[in-house]
Amino acid sequence: MDAGTLYHRCVEYFADRVNAVTDDQWDDPTPCTEWTVRDLANHVAGEDLWTVPLMEGATIQDVGDRFDGDVLGSDPIGSALSAARAAIESVAEQLPSGGTVQLSFGETPKEEYVLQLAADHLVHGWDLAVATGGDTRMDPHLVHGVASWFDEREEVYRGAGAIAARHRLTGVDQEDLLARFGRDPAWGPNHRTLVRFNASFGGGDLEGALALVTDDILFESTSPSPEGQRHEGRDAVRMAWSEVMGTPGMSFTEEESFVAGDRAVVRWRYGWGGAEPGFVRGVDVLRFRDGLISEKLSYVKG
Repeated sequence: MDAGTLYHRCVEYFADRVNAVTDDQWDDPTPCTEWTVRDLANHVAGEDLWTVPLMEGATIQDVGDRFDGDVLGSDPIGSALSAARAAIESVAEQLPSGGTVQLSFGETPKEEYVLQLAADHLVHGWDLAVATGGDTRMDPHLVHGVASWFDEREEVYRGAGAIAARHRLTGVDQEDLLARFGRDPAWGPNHRTLVRFNASFGGGDLEGALALVTDDILFESTSPSPEGQRHEGRDAVRMAWSEVMGTPGMSFTEEESFVAGDRAVVRWRYGWGGAEPGFVRGVDVLRFRDGLISEKLSYVKG
């Protein structure tokens, strides 16, 4: 598949996923841990807006801050699709003539730039689909095209910090491409719940955190003894967590997490203020049931 065709079809793949986002999903988490659905769509729409002037010979300095910030406005789907259409038309017109584009890291052949964009649209299209419960299937021809291009670039991307560590390869083409781009191919409802829960807990939103647990939630705290203390049921857990969140200067920061089926592990840092500020680090071992947290066992370091 030539670069222009691969690019066109990958952009269409992403555009189809954007078009399926519902009004209540824009704030949902995605496999890109720092981005919501809207953040992700805004990032790709921004890339599409940049594509037109760069393909037409503009420099980074020429474009300046024109596409900084929010580019989706009050009509996120319409704005994203409009940017995608303009980018597709520009690439179709400009790519056959060859030449280069001016990127932040230097002059780059147009074909290479277009292939970078194709990969970004394909992988972020999957990110968007899995985040919104959409169709996550990729055309095998697109997977093969992006994977072949990525063979010589994976370590460069990872060395530059553009992608996370590889996940385990399974021998399934789509899963392996995602794993090479630092994605967990099994990302799903339990991942979404964990992201929301950690954000609520870290933000001191007690009711937001409790909305993500089962009625019979079991919480095992880290004190008052090495055995901890068991709290069973939402009401008992509410009382325990209200004390944790009510500590003056409370902060809860996720340092690392992973989900495996119905289990998850979160490595965290919990701090407090007051007359004697301090912090501890620890680990939560969680269990999910029906997309909610049913068990949270906490262990503190030291």
